[in-house]
Amino acid sequence: MRTRSNSGVRLDYYQRIVHKLILDHQQPVTGLFPASPHNDHAWIRDNLYCILAVWGLSMAFKKIADQDEDRAKTYELEQSCVKLMRGLLMAMMQQKDKVEKFKSTQHPTDSLHAKYSSTTGRTVVKDTEWGHLQIDAISLYLLVLAQMTASGLQIVFSLDEVSFIQNLVFYIESAYCTPDYGIWERGDKTNHGLPELNASSIGMAKAALEAMNELDLFGARGGPSSVIHVLADEAQKCQAVLQSMLPRESNSKELDSGLLSIISYPAFAVDDPNLIALTRDTIVNKLQGKYGCKRFLRDGHKTPREDPNRLYYEPWELRMFENIECEWPLFFCYLILDYCFQGDKTNVTEYMQKLEKVMIRKDGGMPLVPELYSVPGDKAHLEHEDPGSQERIPLGRCPFIWAQSLYILGKLLQEGFLAVGELDPLNRRLCSEKKPDVVVQIVILAENNEIRDKLLEYDLHVQTISDVAPIEVQPARVLSHLYTYLGRNKKLGLSGRKSRDVGILSTSKLYSLNDRIFAFTPQFSDMTRFYIASDYELMVDTLKAEINFLKSSWQNLIGRPLVVLALNHLDQGKIPMAMITTMKKLKSGYINGTRVTLGNLGEFLSTSAITNLSFLGSQEDGYPDKLNPEVQSYLEDHLLKSFSNKLNFLSRPSGARNARALRRRMSVRGAIKKTRSINVDSETLGMEGDSTMQGRSLERKPSWLEVDPAYGRSPSPEEAKKRAFTKGTSTTSLGVPAPTIEITKEKAPPKEDAHYSGVIVKRSSIAAVIVPPAKRKCVIINKNLPVLRNRTASESQNSVYAEQETDELIAMLRETESLDEQGDILQYLVDTHGLDFNTGMQENGKAVTVKDLLKVLYEKACTQKLWGLVRHTAGMLGKRVEDLAKAVTDLLVRQKQITVGMPPNNEHTITAPLPENELRQLIHQSFRHEKHGNEQKKAYGDDESTAMLTQELLVYLAMFIRTEPQLFLEMLRLRVGLIIQVMATELSRTLSCDGEEASEHLLNLSPFEMKNLLHHILSGKEFAINSVGRGNFSIVSNKSNRYGKKSQIVLEGQSLQGTVDDTPAIEPDRQGQWLRRRRLDGALNRVPRDFYPRVWGVLEKCQGLVIQGKLLQPNLTQEMTSGELKFALAVETVLNSIPQPEYRQLVVEALMVLTLVVEYKAVAHLGGMIEVESLVHKANQIFLEDQMRCNGDATLCCAKEGFPAALGGALVCGGAAGVCQHLYDSAPSGSYGTMTYLARAVAALLATTMPVDSPIECTIT
Repeated sequence: MRTRSNSGVRLDYYQRIVHKLILDHQQPVTGLFPASPHNDHAWIRDNLYCILAVWGLSMAFKKIADQDEDRAKTYELEQSCVKLMRGLLMAMMQQKDKVEKFKSTQHPTDSLHAKYSSTTGRTVVKDTEWGHLQIDAISLYLLVLAQMTASGLQIVFSLDEVSFIQNLVFYIESAYCTPDYGIWERGDKTNHGLPELNASSIGMAKAALEAMNELDLFGARGGPSSVIHVLADEAQKCQAVLQSMLPRESNSKELDSGLLSIISYPAFAVDDPNLIALTRDTIVNKLQGKYGCKRFLRDGHKTPREDPNRLYYEPWELRMFENIECEWPLFFCYLILDYCFQGDKTNVTEYMQKLEKVMIRKDGGMPLVPELYSVPGDKAHLEHEDPGSQERIPLGRCPFIWAQSLYILGKLLQEGFLAVGELDPLNRRLCSEKKPDVVVQIVILAENNEIRDKLLEYDLHVQTISDVAPIEVQPARVLSHLYTYLGRNKKLGLSGRKSRDVGILSTSKLYSLNDRIFAFTPQFSDMTRFYIASDYELMVDTLKAEINFLKSSWQNLIGRPLVVLALNHLDQGKIPMAMITTMKKLKSGYINGTRVTLGNLGEFLSTSAITNLSFLGSQEDGYPDKLNPEVQSYLEDHLLKSFSNKLNFLSRPSGARNARALRRRMSVRGAIKKTRSINVDSETLGMEGDSTMQGRSLERKPSWLEVDPAYGRSPSPEEAKKRAFTKGTSTTSLGVPAPTIEITKEKAPPKEDAHYSGVIVKRSSIAAVIVPPAKRKCVIINKNLPVLRNRTASESQNSVYAEQETDELIAMLRETESLDEQGDILQYLVDTHGLDFNTGMQENGKAVTVKDLLKVLYEKACTQKLWGLVRHTAGMLGKRVEDLAKAVTDLLVRQKQITVGMPPNNEHTITAPLPENELRQLIHQSFRHEKHGNEQKKAYGDDESTAMLTQELLVYLAMFIRTEPQLFLEMLRLRVGLIIQVMATELSRTLSCDGEEASEHLLNLSPFEMKNLLHHILSGKEFAINSVGRGNFSIVSNKSNRYGKKSQIVLEGQSLQGTVDDTPAIEPDRQGQWLRRRRLDGALNRVPRDFYPRVWGVLEKCQGLVIQGKLLQPNLTQEMTSGELKFALAVETVLNSIPQPEYRQLVVEALMVLTLVVEYKAVAHLGGMIEVESLVHKANQIFLEDQMRCNGDATLCCAKEGFPAALGGALVCGGAAGVCQHLYDSAPSGSYGTMTYLARAVAALLATTMPVDSPIECTIT
C-alpha cells in the first residue's frame, strides 16, 4: 500500500470521527438520524445540520483523492447525504395534502410536521400536540438542497418531485407575514404555544427563495421542466421585513443567538454589512458567556429554577431566570464559521480555543461538544448576583450532533481541507458585497397613434404598442394569472401558486414562451384596478418611488430592470403635464438620484433579464413543448383589448325643468354629505366627553360634518375654491370667472326641511349665491346647538319622501347635468331601495339597477376628477384598494399596529394580517345603522367617503414604509382615524376655514395631494397650500416665510374677534408651532428615542404609573425585558387611552422627566403609585402662577385670579384637558419651557416622599 500523505492521514481521522459520531446513527431504511439512542424522533432541522459535516468531508476527499479508496469514500459520503435528503423529502411528500392546504390557510395545524419517525418516516405526534409550524426548518431544507444540487449531487429524481419542491417554495413564500414557532419550537418565550413572527425564520426563507430561483434540480442533466421558479418580489418582502426587525428576533425575544445562522453561514440572508455587524456585536455583548451564548434573555430551559413538570412558564416567573440562562457551545461553532467566511484567522483561533476549553473528551480522546452548560442549583443565587462568576456543568445530549457537525466543518476550513466557496457553491456569502449602481431601463409606449403624435409635439419619440411587435405587451394581471399554472400536479393533488400578487421586480423582466416574448406593465399602472390609478400625478409619483425601489432591490438579480409603461388614456384630450415633465426628466438620464435610460423596447433585449415560462407546457399530458390548452385560450382572450363598451344610461333628453323638479331636487340634496364623520373642531379633536362652553351645556359635541350649516351637498370645485378665498369678506374669486348668480332659482326652503330650520340653509347647485358674512356667522354660532343626528333620522325622511315617486327621481337623474346631484339622488335611492333596485331603465335589453348607475357615475367622476364624489361612490360600490391586505401586512410585519375608525369610541385595532374582505368589512360598515340600530358598529358607520379615505391612506402609509422607513421611527401604532382628523385640522389651519369646510376640502383632494399632505404630516414639515385651477389645491413645502399665515390657534372655534387686535404683532410663524408639533406627534403616537426601555426603568423604581385611570403595574418588568416589543405595546396601549393628542405628548414629556430622575439616581425609590397626569396639571398650575407674576400671554385666558385649577371646566383658550393652550405652545427647553415646569412638578412630588432633613442635590442640565 502506498504511503499516505499527511493530509490524507488527517482526513482519515475526521472520517473516523464522522463515522462514529454521525453515520453510525443513520437509519438504514429511511436515511434519517434519531435525536438520541433513546428517542427515535428525527427533527428536520437537526438532521440537516448533522449531514453538513458529511457533505463537507465528501468534498474534502474529492479534492485529494490520493488513491482509489478515497474516490470510494467520496461516493459513500455523498450517497449518505443523498439518502438523508431523500428520506426527508419522502417524509414531507407523505404530507402533500398539508402543503396544498397551508398555501391557502397559513394555519399552524395545516403545517408540515417538524419531526418524523426515523425508522418509518411517518408522523410521530398529532398536528395539535407540537409547535410544528417552523418555516425556518423547511427553508433550511430547500437551502441545503439547492447548495448540494449546485455542488453536483443528484437528489431529486422525477418531475413529480420537482412539482412538490416548487410547492414547498410557495409554502415558504408567505414567511414574511406568517407567525411560526421558530428555531426553538416555542413561539412566545413563555412557551404557551403562541406563534410569533421570527426574524430567524424570515431570514432563512429569504435565503431559500433566492437560492432556489432558476435552479435546475436535475443539475447539468436537466431541461426547462426541472427548473424551479421564484418571483423575486417574494424574497424582497422577506428582506424588507428582516431589515426592519434586526437585531430583534420577535415580539417577545428582543435578541436571539439563532440569528447567527441568518447573518452568516448557512443563510447569508442580510445584505447590509452594518446590520450584520450590529446584530453580531449585540449578540456577543448581551448573550455570550464563558461556555457559549445564551439562546435569548430569560430563557428558562434546563435552568435550576425551571419547573420540570410543566412545559410552559407563568409570565411573572421569567424574571427568575435572569442571569442564570444556560449557555450553548453551539454558538461558538456558528461564530467560528462566520469568521472563517470573513477570512478573520485571529478570531477563528480565539473562538476555537474557547470552544475546545468547554468540549468534553471521552474514550479515545475524541473531543465532543455538549448541548449546554447550566448553573448548579446551589449556586444559582450567586450567579444571579454576579453573572459569570460560577462554574457550570454540562447537561443535555453529548455529543450534541448539530454542534458537533458545525465544529467539524470549522476544523476542515481552519486546516485548509475545504475552501469557503465549496461550502457555498451558490455564492450566497457575496450578497453583502458592494455592487455597481443599478441602471433602470424605461420604455414608454403609446396605445395608439393619436397619443404618439401628441407626445411628438413635446419632442418625445415613443413607439406604439403595435410598433414593438413581435414583443407582446400585457398588464401585470396576465403575468399573475400565468404564474398560477406553476407547480400544478394532478397526481399529487397540488394546485400551483395561490398568491395573485406580482411586484415591480417581477414585471421588470422579459418573459419568453416558446418563440414569443412578453413584456408586462407594472401592477400600479393598471387603470382598471382602482380610482387611485386615474390620478396621473400620483401615478408619476408612484413610478418615481418604484424606480427608486428598483435601484435598491435589484442588486442580486441578473440583467438590468426594465419598466414598460403604456400611455393609454388622455386627460380630456391632453397628455397630463405631470407625464410630460417626468418623461423629460427620464430623458436626462437621472431621476431622484437613480440612473435611468429611456429607449425603445428592441434596444433593451440584450441587457434585460429574460425568464422562460416553460412551466406553461403540457408536461403532464406528455407534450412539454406544446402550450397548455387553458393557457392558450386565456392568452387569446386577453390580448390587449380596448375598453370602448361604455354604458350610457345617463344621457339626458333636453327638457324644461319645472319647479316641481326643483323641489324634488331639494329634498335629496345633501344625502351624501350627511354620512360624513370627520371631526375637526379644535376642542373636539380628541373628543373628550361632555364639556361646557360659554356657559352653554351640550348633550354631546355635534360632529361638524353631520349637518352642513351652509351647503347641503359637496361643493363643486369652483365653489370650494371660491369659498376658500372668500372667507366671509369678499366675493371675488381669484382668477376664476364667477358663476352667474341666479337668485330666481333659490326658493324659500321647502317644507321637507322644516325640522332642520335654523341649522341648515339648503343651497341650490345651480345658483351660486354667496351667503353674506352676517348670515354665515350666525350659522356657525348655531353649530353648538344639539343637532338631530341625521343617520337615525331616516324614518322621518322616509315619511317626507313617501309621496315622491321613484320614477320622478330617476327622470330627474337623467335630466340633471351636475354629477353631485346625481350622487345625492343615487345615495337616496340606495338608502331607500338598496343597490340592486331595478330602476326600470333598459340598456341593451337588460334591466338597469341602481348599482349600474353608480358605476357609470363613478367612472364619470373619475374622468372629471371630482375626488370627493369618486371616494363616496367607490365606497358605495364596495370597491376596495387592490393592495389593501398587502398594504396592511406591509405595515404589520414591520412591527406597526394599525387602528381604523374615529377615536375614542370607534377605533378597531388590527394586530395580525387579515384577508381583503374582512379588512374592508371592518373599515366600512357591513349594514346600515338605521335598520339595525342594536348591532355592533364597524369602524365607520355609513361614512363611505372617510372609509375609502382610510383604505387610501393605508396604501400610502405602506408605500412610505417601503421607501422611507425612517419616517416611522419610534411609532408603534398608526391610528388612521386620528391621522385623518389631524389632516383636516392642518387644512383648516392653513386655509383659515372652519372644520367643516376643511373636511370637505380634505375629501376633495386628489390622491396625489392626499399622499403629499400625509407625507408632510409624517415628516413634520411645514407646508402651504397653493390653489390650482378647478378648485383643487396643491400642497407645497413651506421653506420661506412668504406663506406665513397668522396662527389660528387661540381663536380656533371661538369668535373672540376682539382679542386679535389687542395682542401684540408676533412673528407670524412662531405662535402655535409647538402646539402643532405636539398635536402631530401625539396623533402619530411618536415618542422620544429609547422611550419604552426608559419607562421600564421608572416602573422598577415605583409601585406603578397611573394614566387616565389605567395602571401600568411594576410586575410588567418581571414578565418582560426592557427592550421587548410586548412591553412597549403595553405602555402604548395605556397612553392611547388619552383622547387629545397634544395632552398625550405632555404626558410623554412628564414620563421623560421621571426617567431622567431614575437615570441620574437622584433618589433611590420614587415611592408609591405615580399619577402622571397630576404632574402635568401641577406643571400647568406652576406655569399659570409664573404667567400671572410676569403678566404673560396666558393672562388673557387662564392666568386669572381663581383660575380653573380643577379638571373638567373648559378653558377660555380651548386648551385640551384643562391645560392652558399657552403651555402646549411652549418649547420644551428654556426657563419657560415645558420641561422646566414638569421638572418642578416632579420635584414637588419627590418632596412629599423624601425625608425632610436631607438636602436635595438638584441640577437641571
